[in-house]
Amino acid sequence: MFDILGLICMIWWCMLLFHPLHADIQCMGSEAQESPITNVKMNWRKMRLNWESSKNFSEYKCTIINRNMENIDIKVNSPLCRYPMEQDMSLHKGVFFIIEVPNTNISKNCTFIPGGMNGSAIENFSCVIYNISLMKCTWQAGRDAPGDTQYFLYWQNSRDNDVMECELYIKDENGRNTGCRFQNVMIKTEGAYFLVNGSSKDSLIQFYDEYIELYKIEILTPPLNVTVNCTRDSAGCIITWQPPLRSHMEHAKCFQYEISIQKKDEPKEEKKDPPVRVRNYRYEFQNYNEKKKYILKIRAKGKNCPVSSNWGEWSEPIEFGQGKDYFIFVILFLISLGTISVTLLQYCLFKRYCSFKSIFSPVPQPRDKFNASTDEDMQTEYVNLPKKSCTEEITIVEEMT
Repeated sequence: MFDILGLICMIWWCMLLFHPLHADIQCMGSEAQESPITNVKMNWRKMRLNWESSKNFSEYKCTIINRNMENIDIKVNSPLCRYPMEQDMSLHKGVFFIIEVPNTNISKNCTFIPGGMNGSAIENFSCVIYNISLMKCTWQAGRDAPGDTQYFLYWQNSRDNDVMECELYIKDENGRNTGCRFQNVMIKTEGAYFLVNGSSKDSLIQFYDEYIELYKIEILTPPLNVTVNCTRDSAGCIITWQPPLRSHMEHAKCFQYEISIQKKDEPKEEKKDPPVRVRNYRYEFQNYNEKKKYILKIRAKGKNCPVSSNWGEWSEPIEFGQGKDYFIFVILFLISLGTISVTLLQYCLFKRYCSFKSIFSPVPQPRDKFNASTDEDMQTEYVNLPKKSCTEEITIVEEMT
């Protein structure tokens, strides 16, 4: 029922508040006889469906049916149906109206038909809210849209807000609008209505509309003020945090949290600990080993409340625990490496530019009085050295006659 009521409000918004749309209402009577119901009109501002009847009937039934075959029936005793101004569903696929006279075969069938070239409406429309109050919507041009088609986005956050056109379009390389950025977006209890229509010199462009509950498309920010306090007793570590920051406050029980605690120095192939999920702001980590170092991350999502049910962003990693202290070993290694480098450098410089003999002159040795020889002894030894003797042999050759 609420879907159909929402349908009526969508039509009202489209016909009055937004850029003029290409749409029409076509009606046809029952085939058995000419219908006395004529001149069917819809007053979108007052949300009234009225008609004329050539006969007086005591009761009429008005039915609205959408493309998903959801319907709502209203019975009246005059040719006027008033619909409540609720919102819930889009119109770009078309809507059916049926006016009947109960217990007769008299009826009038009408269709709300969006106009324009088939395949010219945008495709893949999506929006996301991030950083609390920023929103981004994107879409793709219709597959059969003419090359000069330009699209325009209009939206209304709720019935109490004014209709606004996008102020900051995202354009492709051809200058065509393919998205929009919004600032200072407030998430309200009512849903928001988005409509994208287009213009072209070649043909009429079909519009696209969609109703979105903004809280469902929000990417939650990380939990705030994450702290870890560890002790050496059996209590282990106490982890606390606060809910994510949002544009509107929700009850504390509206959030579920996922806590990831992993050992920092463990090999990648080792199985990681599964994350833990809790509903409060406090968690006791029992498997704490002070000789290990841990990395903590927390994220949030909505639970049983109008808060996004998708997991939000992870908090910044927080390290806790003692772990292995490699700092001293690194310092000692650097000192040793520096000492060796300086020593080798000095050696190379001395070898290149200096002579060790000139720097370090030889030290004279003391005379050995017991083994040293006198000058006379040295002369005697020289005189008494054996002399080589030479013998000369002479051979006389005589000539014989």
